[in-house]
Amino acid sequence: MRKTPDQIETMAELRAAIDEIDRALIALHVERVRYIDRAPALKAPTGIAARAPSRVADVLAKVRAEADATGFDADLAEAMWTLLIDAMIAREERVMGKEGTDG
Repeated sequence: MRKTPDQIETMAELRAAIDEIDRALIALHVERVRYIDRAPALKAPTGIAARAPSRVADVLAKVRAEADATGFDADLAEAMWTLLIDAMIAREERVMGKEGTDG
């Protein structure tokens, strides 16, 4: 079990804990990408574009709300997810192009 931040007494321990969290975050991003990679197959037949502005707005609103609820900086969360979303949309567009509607 990982120590809480208040229990850590050295920079080596702190760095090890941060590295462990980073590995867990990468694993979650890998899982998220697997779901995103399914999107083109589901979007294309219904004419939904890779970039669906209403969905982007919905995701960012949910991220901001979750950040606010947990005490995380909502502006930082939105900036992080905007970068993530833009990269994933580009990934989808490489497969399906830029045509389609805001689904």
